[in-house]
Amino acid sequence: MPFLAVADIGLLGFIGGLGPQEMIIIAVLGVLLFGKRLPEVGRSLGKGIVEFKRGIQGIGDEIDSAVSDVKQATHVAVDDYQETDVPKFEPPTSEPQPEKQSAEST
Repeated sequence: MPFLAVADIGLLGFIGGLGPQEMIIIAVLGVLLFGKRLPEVGRSLGKGIVEFKRGIQGIGDEIDSAVSDVKQATHVAVDDYQETDVPKFEPPTSEPQPEKQSAEST
């Protein structure tokens, strides 16, 4: 049953279970694979992460500016609305008169 629990976590759910021994093995493999180029690989990986964060920040800034533009456009539209003057209701001063029925209507 433990296999099902790991499968339920997701595609990269196994990363949370890395202990110190596994980290040491990964570090040794990294040194063996990259050797003297390891600092260069680390720098390029760091630059890639920084560039990715800048891209995400740029997208966030564009979304924020679009939202503020929409809010300003909506705010201007609401502020430009002018109320119309509706005539005040005044009740009639005389009694209502009954309508005369014409001969044609009957």
